[in-house]
Amino acid sequence: MSRASALTIGDLAAATGTKVETVRWYERVGLLPAPPRTEGNYRAYDAGHLRRLGFIRRSRELGFTVAQVRELLDLADQRDGSCGQVDFLARAHLTTVEQKISDLMRLAHELHEMIGQCDCGTVAECRIIDALSPHSSM
Repeated sequence: MSRASALTIGDLAAATGTKVETVRWYERVGLLPAPPRTEGNYRAYDAGHLRRLGFIRRSRELGFTVAQVRELLDLADQRDGSCGQVDFLARAHLTTVEQKISDLMRLAHELHEMIGQCDCGTVAECRIIDALSPHSSM
């Protein structure tokens, strides 16, 4: 990508659906390498930055932590390496996601039970308030 076709930070942000401040933060924490600067001291991003930021965004959308994204990027940079560690990270993350889903389903069930017990009478007789109270009366 020539200097004339280099992306500004605003272009890069818009192309990936990322806020400009988030792009800067990814640079500060080392996920996105700092680009060269123009003579006017503006950042000049290239296609590599665009691909890398797209990778970071997609990984974050899937719920990977910043530390996991860093590890995935390190693994992605080793093009001839085995993808076994990538598979391991993805499987571990899937286990975490499935546990969160299970926890949320349990929470939804408990909320349905509480709401189902509500007679919509007075707050003094409210079964939801009772269920939320650590003691039988407030």
